[in-house]
Amino acid sequence: MGPASTRARGFYAINSLQAVENVLIIDEQMDNSKAILEHILQTPPPTSHDVSYQWLLPNQKGLDRFLATCEAFSKSFGSSSAWRTQDGTDQGPALNTSAQDSNEMPSSTSGTEAMSSYPTPPPSPSPTNDQGPSLNTSTQDPNAMPSSTRGLPSTSPDYSSTFSFPPRTTHEISLFCAATETFSQRNTNCSIAESLSRFRPLITTAKSHGLKARAYISVALGCPFEGADAPSPTTVADIATSLLEMGADEISVADTTGMGTAPRTEELLKALSAAGVRTEDLALHFHDTYGMALVNALVSLKHGVRVFDAAVGGLGGCPFSPGATGNVATEEMVYFMESLGLRTGVDLREVARIGEWISGELGRDYRVGSRVGKAKLSREKWLEEKGRG
Repeated sequence: MGPASTRARGFYAINSLQAVENVLIIDEQMDNSKAILEHILQTPPPTSHDVSYQWLLPNQKGLDRFLATCEAFSKSFGSSSAWRTQDGTDQGPALNTSAQDSNEMPSSTSGTEAMSSYPTPPPSPSPTNDQGPSLNTSTQDPNAMPSSTRGLPSTSPDYSSTFSFPPRTTHEISLFCAATETFSQRNTNCSIAESLSRFRPLITTAKSHGLKARAYISVALGCPFEGADAPSPTTVADIATSLLEMGADEISVADTTGMGTAPRTEELLKALSAAGVRTEDLALHFHDTYGMALVNALVSLKHGVRVFDAAVGGLGGCPFSPGATGNVATEEMVYFMESLGLRTGVDLREVARIGEWISGELGRDYRVGSRVGKAKLSREKWLEEKGRG
């Protein structure tokens, strides 16, 4: 069987698995997200793999901040082909944060200083442990420029059309909307139609700067306020087509509550297909609240979907959905996919190691977050002890 891909999710930065090893993103405030972006741009994680970051930008202000930070870095980076990596190697100038230009970063605590209080993650896998190419988290060439600039004209300040990012790294934006009116009002304080109208200029602006845009549709398979049968599959399909027409590169359809079942997933995928949404433009985002995430993933695989969201250690959740657990664990998803003969390109041992570390940092029981990860580490420990004996 062919390759499948999973995505590792944070709250504000969404990284490929190699990046999750190096950056802990758990702060939900834009000021801290700005500091984190500075840090990532100035000190990218040392890796031989491609790393893709996704940034949740809830409004125009957030997008403007993001673009200004990228612009400021590009002006510093553009005059040099080097940068400072997280292993401490000084390979060039740091981000200039002292300029007074309105498009420059204000003089403030640097991203590196702001990140100094974050816990230090375990080191990246050495080349000897490399088990193949990095996980492909896109249906398109990550270095390709978007071919569409549909939507309303940009209302943002005038930025450069492209940014200079460190080699092997790309940055994308992500947007969230809901598939039920009640959840939309509770989560974003606006209707579905209003949220979509807000997204149009954001997507247009991002694409004009050569940035990909990923859109999420929350509560697509059950709403905590309107019930397990809401929304209708056609509602989700209509939202998906609207987002694609705006220029979104990929739509992640999310079972935020974990209420989704195999029949409901099947019905939803049929509705999306009938509306003209291609599987190449889709990702599925399952939560494992009721233990149905992998069942629903299998249904999606049979429909041709090959991109699935996941979180190391099963982290995540939704404050507006009481009782909902985090994303299905990356460890479970990878083990499941490979048991079917699919190639993920993911080193399950390394993911389990990361999952155990991050769970410890957050005070979570890793055995609850990922049974696969815990089993993998326990068996390796047993084999190691047996070898010593």
